[in-house]
Amino acid sequence: MRERKAVIEVGTNSVKYCLAEVSGEGAFRVLKDVNEIARLGEGLRETGRIASGALERNVQVVAAFAEKARGEGAETIALMGTMALRSAANADDFIGRVRERTGFSLIVLSGDEEAKLSYDAAVSGIPGADVADLLVFDTGGGSTEFVYGRSGAIDRRFSLDVGSLRITELYLTPTPVPPERLNEARAAIRRELADGGVTGPVELLVGMGGNVTSLVSVKLGMAVYDRDAIQGAVLALDEVRRQVAAYASQTMEERRRTVGLVPQRADVILAGACIVEAIMELCGRDRCSVSDRGIRHGMMARLFQGRS
Repeated sequence: MRERKAVIEVGTNSVKYCLAEVSGEGAFRVLKDVNEIARLGEGLRETGRIASGALERNVQVVAAFAEKARGEGAETIALMGTMALRSAANADDFIGRVRERTGFSLIVLSGDEEAKLSYDAAVSGIPGADVADLLVFDTGGGSTEFVYGRSGAIDRRFSLDVGSLRITELYLTPTPVPPERLNEARAAIRRELADGGVTGPVELLVGMGGNVTSLVSVKLGMAVYDRDAIQGAVLALDEVRRQVAAYASQTMEERRRTVGLVPQRADVILAGACIVEAIMELCGRDRCSVSDRGIRHGMMARLFQGRS
């Protein structure tokens, strides 16, 4: 069997597991890519701490993925955390529990490190990205990472605490969402992004993460998620706005019945769509290329290239 490595990514909204094997000098082929919504950041905004239920729930998911990685022959298993673990006062408790259950140390990425991994993953998977004047964004539950690049080199990168879970908790409940609450959310997102440095114009805009890939999945009416169809797809601003209007007008149960949308993402998809909408507007782009790759793929590239 060829050399195999695994990456487990613990985000604010979900835990992702990626298994890959070597396919050439420094190159790899993805064998498994699984996403389980486990909500580590549930209630984090109010308390500044990971809730006990969310902590144990996510530890269980991480432990199960680590066991799967061992069973599937991974010689290296890398665990990494993002926004929720950067901000939670009791992040060390979670990291300690993970170490107890798995035997592995989990590293918490800085916002800059997360942004760089997103950029590496996007540039490797979108034609023309390595030579374009572009912005790569990766919107998650707790934050959104931004990387501006030109001809394959990074100009600037930063992370903003604008994520779908936080925006949902602040503005977008109950459902259906009243128009004034939706307008308030849109204005707040746009203000925070603009104040944080999100601006255009750019030649190419590349979106990553579960929120933007879900928008494409819904657009294509995917009853079964197809990564190959998502990778490199183009998402129009008009389609994003159409979905914003649809989700805002629906009950939670109606959202869960949307073809192409994972039911567990139904409560945060409106906020995610609003974030994508605001980024496209601020950058002056009516089209966005979409990458199914993410920071786990960027980390995987580092592992196979011996740069971990």
